[in-house]
Amino acid sequence: MIIPSIDYILDEAAKNNQTIWQVVLHEEQEDSGLSAEAIRERVERVYDVMREAATNGISAELRSVSGLTGGDAARYYNHYRNHKNLLGSLCARAMSYALATSEYNAAMGVIVAAPTAGSAGVLPGVLIAAQEEYGFSDRDAINALITASGIGAVIAKRATISGAQGGCQAEMGSGCAMAAAALCEVMGGTARQCTHAAALALKNSLGLACDPVAGLVEVPCVKRNGIYAVMAIAAADMALAGVESFIPPDEVIDAMYQIGCNMPACIRETAEGGLAITPTAIRAKNRLF
Repeated sequence: MIIPSIDYILDEAAKNNQTIWQVVLHEEQEDSGLSAEAIRERVERVYDVMREAATNGISAELRSVSGLTGGDAARYYNHYRNHKNLLGSLCARAMSYALATSEYNAAMGVIVAAPTAGSAGVLPGVLIAAQEEYGFSDRDAINALITASGIGAVIAKRATISGAQGGCQAEMGSGCAMAAAALCEVMGGTARQCTHAAALALKNSLGLACDPVAGLVEVPCVKRNGIYAVMAIAAADMALAGVESFIPPDEVIDAMYQIGCNMPACIRETAEGGLAITPTAIRAKNRLF
């Protein structure tokens, strides 16, 4: 599926009085030759994998192969269940599931790269938590995932979703933008509001370095997933209130790409800069290798 711009999505939505998910579904039908029902079935399977990863990742016994991460999802979820959390229930659940998915990935569990393995927790964390909180149907959740895929497709086309090419802003920022748009739509936002939710999320991720300790998708990736799930909710809530990004969504995406191109290689997934070369990180790397 190749969608050139956010403006294209909005133009098509306005022209045919459609939602974003309807526009994206049509584009995918045209590109893949599959029926709408076949595409929806594929997305439904994706959502099932997302829920399984989030559920399994809550397990307190879960540890990564390296031993660097594990247990924080269960720790925070118990904190929330004991009513000690500062965040509201939606944000607390989203953070729990985002952490859980990322920890499950680090423990070699099956996840959905949405859009990448490093940022795989944000979208499912937000969507699963919102479904629990507000009780919308699986069909609505699938529509929201289709919306998210459209936003991700534009970012991949106009910029990049690769940490090696654009830093963590390209991974976590993209995942956050996709989640914000998905949540905005499932909560009744207009097409324009959904795209501005994505822009608000992405613009507040600009410049984020990709600096994995020991080159593994664990530190700081796991906890970033939790934090950026909350940011996606904040962006969606602002957009639903009518708050818009001063810089249009397509221009925010273009700016992200330009920043990524100007980032030094040491903070683009090489583990040669940032947190990856702190004394603690180097000691951890030496223990592992």
